[in-house]
Amino acid sequence: MRLTLALLAASVLPVMGCHAGWSRWVDRTDLPPVLAETSVEMRDRDGHMLRAFDVENGRVRLAVRGDQVDAGFVDMLVRYEDKRFWRHTGVDARAMGRAVAQALWHRDVVSGGSTLTMQVARLLENGPTGSVRGKLRQMRVAWALERRLTKDGILRLYLQHAPYGGRIEGVRSASLLWFGKEPRRLSPSEAALLVALPQAPETRRPDRFPEQARAARDRVLARLGQAATDAPVPRAMLPVPMQAPHLADALRAADPDARQFDTTLSRGLQSQIATLARAHVARMPARVSAAIVVADHQTGEVLARLGAPVYSDASGGLGFVDMARAVRSPGSTLKPLVYALAFDRGLAHPSTVIADQPMQFGRYAPQNFDGFFRGDIAVRDALAQSLNVPVVALTEALGPDRLMAAMRAFGTNPQLPGDAAPGLAVALGGVGISLDDLVTLYAGMAQQGQARPLHVQAGAARSGSTVLAPRAAWQVGDILANIAPPSGARAGLAYKTGTSYGHRDAWAVGFDGRHVVGVWIGRPDGTPVPGAFGGDVAAPLLFEVFGRLTPDYTPLPPPPTDTLILTQGELPSRLRRFEPTAARDTGPEVTFPPDGALLATPDTVVKVRGGSLPLTVLVNGQPIETRQRGRQIDLGRLGPGYTDISVIDAQGQSAHVTVQARP
Repeated sequence: MRLTLALLAASVLPVMGCHAGWSRWVDRTDLPPVLAETSVEMRDRDGHMLRAFDVENGRVRLAVRGDQVDAGFVDMLVRYEDKRFWRHTGVDARAMGRAVAQALWHRDVVSGGSTLTMQVARLLENGPTGSVRGKLRQMRVAWALERRLTKDGILRLYLQHAPYGGRIEGVRSASLLWFGKEPRRLSPSEAALLVALPQAPETRRPDRFPEQARAARDRVLARLGQAATDAPVPRAMLPVPMQAPHLADALRAADPDARQFDTTLSRGLQSQIATLARAHVARMPARVSAAIVVADHQTGEVLARLGAPVYSDASGGLGFVDMARAVRSPGSTLKPLVYALAFDRGLAHPSTVIADQPMQFGRYAPQNFDGFFRGDIAVRDALAQSLNVPVVALTEALGPDRLMAAMRAFGTNPQLPGDAAPGLAVALGGVGISLDDLVTLYAGMAQQGQARPLHVQAGAARSGSTVLAPRAAWQVGDILANIAPPSGARAGLAYKTGTSYGHRDAWAVGFDGRHVVGVWIGRPDGTPVPGAFGGDVAAPLLFEVFGRLTPDYTPLPPPPTDTLILTQGELPSRLRRFEPTAARDTGPEVTFPPDGALLATPDTVVKVRGGSLPLTVLVNGQPIETRQRGRQIDLGRLGPGYTDISVIDAQGQSAHVTVQARP
């Protein structure tokens, strides 16, 4: 190294002596690219980093401006590395002369003489430092850089490219990954470590060589006349920020040229819901995922959005699937919209009586989840109990096209297979919708029927049209707010759960006076999760998420002035009872044995379809079963000859068959 410095001085000094020739030589310099790729960043509403994408070879190189870096650090860096930085033209002749003299006198290298500009030249070209040729190239590039860039521009290149160990490049990356904060307010000990690290980024890594890192930091402080510190050095490199990764992927795919995405998310809330989701699915069967969306329905801002609890290739890469945007069957979560439309159009009122009994809508005969019918029931209770027949009857009266149109008017994109026309089953989840869209739908209902398109990027707020009368939206919210919450949860939240066919999707969506939250739980590949009901697995997580909000609940608004809060008897006559247009079931039907059958065995099982439970079964006029709630009745052994079997339902409607049993 001593010989290198001596040869370098002998090579350069004569060239510098001929100023005109030296100037032409510098002007002809081919500079390396100074615009290097920096990590794409996604930030939260307060400017906190949520995610940083890698650049080439897995490096993390964050863009940096001078105002993003602590002025004390910059002052310390210049004083320690290149105290005449603001005055020299790229090469500090005094420093180089001193370095040569010291090397010759001490028979060893005491100082290298490199300026910050020369270090930038080496970083841009990733060139060698131990040869005369390499050093000369750095000097030439340094002189050229000084002619073509400002001092601030050169300093910014250093702050962006300096190595800090591992795959960290640049002071912002270093400050975030070593100290967990932006470099705006570095302590003296933190600043000193970041000054020392680039000189030997691998052998001074504090997570691997803490003693060397501490010693290097203390030498910086000592040389600059600052008091020594007993502050520890970081013992681990922090992970690169990876919050809301599915959202970051989607934003980048939509705008691949953008370098920064400023979002409406809250970093603290995002972290909390991810922790809640991981703990929740850990108690569930394998390969179960979860998605959560939290929004402020007053502003339309999405505050947190989770596409999966873990962003990884576990379970065959299913963690990379963004289930907040996946199209799934919503189960019963669309029922509130049906009731709201019925209230809006004057078809029903919460106190209206509606029949929950067997009905046939063409070839479609919906059944309640538990197989039982409740008879006449208030509309309020039909929604609260999530009964199927009443909501299908209302959908028929409205028309399924109107239901689909309302969903789109709220800003959602419901999907049906192929070019299929919407049918009555849409009300029970026979349509595809994403969690993002479902939360958007409920945000509109929470906003008293005003469409509230949600947005995740700052400044992207949009207004929407009025889809429902405020009173209709309020009436639905009032019903949902009086549904009993899970054990231990606070009452007063308007919420609805849903379970899709085959237990493939479990949902819970709810809102208060300010926030709306949606939860989905299931398997991304669509396989069933036996026993997973929205009320059992999704609702508890919904209430936990609300518990993390501040405040956890905001009261729902009072009823609009035109809201009729009346009992059934006080309603106008046309609203006292809803009469469906669908043909009612004519009563029970004996599907086996058929009328006139000759039975091969006297042991007989009767199967019944339709009719209101409970059933009464008579054999030859004598009651055999009363209050029978099953639709398959074992009559035991029939006597020889002809037998008359009668089935009577709870409404007094009956069916009869006559069979003959062989002796």
